[in-house]
Formats: sequence, structure tokens, C-alpha cells
Amino acid sequence: MAVTMTQLLEFLVAQGASDLHLSVGRKPTIRKSGHLKDVNAPELTPADTIRLVKEICPEKNLKELQEVGGTDWGYAFGDKARFRCSAFKQKSVVGMVLRQIPNRLLTFEQIGLPETIKSVLDRPRGLILVTGPTGSGKTTTLATMIDYINQNEDCHIITIEDPIEYYHEHKKSILTQRELGNDVPSFAEGLRRALRQDPDVILVGEMRDLETIGAAITAAETGHLVFGTLHTTGATRTVDRIIDAFPTNQQEQVRAQLAVSIIAIISQVLMPKVGGGVVAGFEIMVSNSAVENLIREAKTYQLASVIQTGKNQGMFLLDDYLMDIYMAQKITRIELMQFCANPKDMREKVDQLKRSKGGRLWDEELVREKLAAVEALNAPPAAAIAAQQTARPGQTSVRKPGT
Repeated sequence: MAVTMTQLLEFLVAQGASDLHLSVGRKPTIRKSGHLKDVNAPELTPADTIRLVKEICPEKNLKELQEVGGTDWGYAFGDKARFRCSAFKQKSVVGMVLRQIPNRLLTFEQIGLPETIKSVLDRPRGLILVTGPTGSGKTTTLATMIDYINQNEDCHIITIEDPIEYYHEHKKSILTQRELGNDVPSFAEGLRRALRQDPDVILVGEMRDLETIGAAITAAETGHLVFGTLHTTGATRTVDRIIDAFPTNQQEQVRAQLAVSIIAIISQVLMPKVGGGVVAGFEIMVSNSAVENLIREAKTYQLASVIQTGKNQGMFLLDDYLMDIYMAQKITRIELMQFCANPKDMREKVDQLKRSKGGRLWDEELVREKLAAVEALNAPPAAAIAAQQTARPGQTSVRKPGT
């Protein structure tokens, strides 16, 4: 019997998984604690994936899928969960990925965001950037900060999102949430309109083009607290990415604007946690006179030094944070090395730590188990080994293409 989307989403929610992948030629697959696991269901055919997409996809998005080969939308699964959905064509068939959005807003403590960020949110104007790769938890971090302002400040908050993921209620603030496609055609247009709607706080779901970046910086300059996201890792790369988006003859002016408007950069990654679940790693830069000068003078390569010496102001580098949560036994050395910014320096720190611990660290067994699992996954199948063992001396058993 063919599996239904309702059954798959019920299973996803019950498992506490983050994503559901639907691909032709493979069983439905969930991602849980950072790892992919097949669902106990038949392999999907092209007809299956189209049927499953149609079960939850709005008509206008189906049309967009046919016309441009891809579409994104938000889907509410009753009162159990919300999903960010992305359907696409690949190899002339349809696939889909769904990301689960938690129903409830999380606190600073629950996501691991340092309390020092709360003082930054009290600022009346400026630019706060949350950066990191896709799937690193940027949306959750933004939602937590917006909810904090919503609870503690009487202001008008406008969000422009693609799609709306977390639904906010009016609390102490008035909250206006606008969705691309349904409420506004683009981020840049939403920003322009927002400035006429008496905003105090503006959230831009993604600063994906020059026009949106420029409008966000201008809004921050003109007396608004602006939140935005970029797919960069680290404060230095984020500042460089913004400046490099502009033509060369405008970059000096943009540096000057950014130097005075930027309040903080929160860069993050999301990693499998020891014992199950996930844990976030952060790098935080809070603007001060040194940061302003380095941005203005095009010396962003020195920002890491300022962050490292600014711990009393709530700043820290990603690698320092990762080492702290490694020592707290939340991640293993595998995640530590995989997600750090400077693997060479980190390897030296780990080697030094290992020598100080007599050559044995707390995660020796866990690392050995993970490496053994990877080796087993990459090992040739037993049938291939047997074929090689039975081959005549001097011959090698080679599998022909298509067999």
C-alpha cells in the first residue's frame, strides 16, 4: 500500500526528526540528530513523489514547479507542526524536502544563545546579522530574539520572510509578518514599504541581493533595529561579503555606513550532540570603536583579534566556543574538527590537550565507534570480496558497468 504524506509527517513528528527527503528510487528518508535514516516504506516511484507533492502543495506553487522547476512554501500540519517545503525537478522527475519548524518558540537557554545578546537587543537602531550555512538554525535564533523583544518592548516589529516559519502572537509589541509571494513580491520591496509603516524593528529573512543589502543598511542608519541573515561563516567573511556585493566605486562609502550601523554579528553552526539531538556553536562579534575602525579602514582580517580580546564585552570566536562545548562533553573531536574555522590550529590544541591528559581524552571510545561505522559504510560489499577471493591468481574481479 502506498504511503501517504500524512503518515510520513506523523512519523517525522513522532521521531523528533528535522527533515524529510522524498527522492525517486529511494525510500522516504528522515534526518534525525544530523543523520539520514530510511523510513520502513517502499522505494518511491516518479508517480509517488508527484502524488505526495500534490497532497500538500498549493495550486500556485504547483504551477511554479512546472514553469521554473522549483518552488517553496510553508505548510501547517494541523496544530502538530509547521514545515518549510521545497519541491524541485531533478533528472526530469520530482523530489521534495521538508524542514520541520518547531511549534513553540525557544528561549535563549534552550538554543544555547549567550545571555549577553539580550543587552544588544535593547539598542534602538542598527544592524544585527545572523549568519551560517543552510540548516544551521539561523531562523530559530532570529525567532528567539524577536520573541524576546516582543515580550519586553512596546514597538512595531515587521518581518519579511520566505516563507513565514515561526508564527508570532502580539505580546507587548505589535507584530506584522509578511510572506514573499503572498503579501509582498520581494525583500527589497518589503523593506521599502516597511519604512512607511511606523516600524521600530525590521527582520529581513534573507539579504540575498545588492538591493536588499543596501535597503537594510539604509534602514539601520535611519533609526531602526534591523535583523538580517547571510549564508556566511564568521564575522570577517560576513563583513567582506556585504562590502564585496557593491561595485568597487561604492565600497568605501559602504564601509563607512556599515562601520556605524552594524551592532553585532552572530555566526553559528549546528552539530550532532553526544547522546542524541543537536547543539549549536556560535561566534559573536559586538561592535565597538575598534571594530568600527577596522571596518572603515578595510582591515577586516584583524577582526578575529578584536573578538578574541573582547570576551568582557560578550565576544568570542567560533573555535573557542567549540572547544568549550567539547570540554563540556557535548560534541566529540569529530564534530570539533569538522565545524571549526581553523582545523590546523585546532588540531594543535587537541594534540596539546591530549598530551596533558596522558594521551587519552574523554571521547576516545566514541571517536573509535564513529570511525568504525564510517569504515564499515565505505567497505566493499561481501559479495565483491568473495568474488575477489575466488578469482584466479593474477586476475582481478571487475564489475562491468550496468551489471
